Amino acid sequence: QLQLVESGGGLVQPGGSLRLSCAAPAFTFDYYNIGWFRQAPGKEREGVSCISSSGSSTNYADSVKGRFTISRDNAKNTVYLQMSSLKPEDTAVYYCATGRRFTSVQAMCDQSLGIVMWGQGTQVTVSS
Repeated sequence: QLQLVESGGGLVQPGGSLRLSCAAPAFTFDYYNIGWFRQAPGKEREGVSCISSSGSSTNYADSVKGRFTISRDNAKNTVYLQMSSLKPEDTAVYYCATGRRFTSVQAMCDQSLGIVMWGQGTQVTVSS
């Protein structure tokens, strides 16, 4: 079954760190751009960070620049989101998604263009 599997979410104190992983056990996703999106209660889903199929291009939402880092290991079929200096406003369900490689990572993140598949989401809660 083709699916994306997110992991690494949890409860963390403000200022703490978490690393999210997005894996594709059943297919090779180095053909695809990969993005992380989040949705907080009562808010619209927003793009957090996206990375191109080769890993050469990345995009970050202004709210996470300098705190989050996206990376991918195509040999392991896994994309990571390293989150540092977490704030309560980062609390949300985080989803990864595959995107068509000929869509820019900015368009994928800012407009959700070219999305092919969504993961099931992982909860991140930042609270003391």
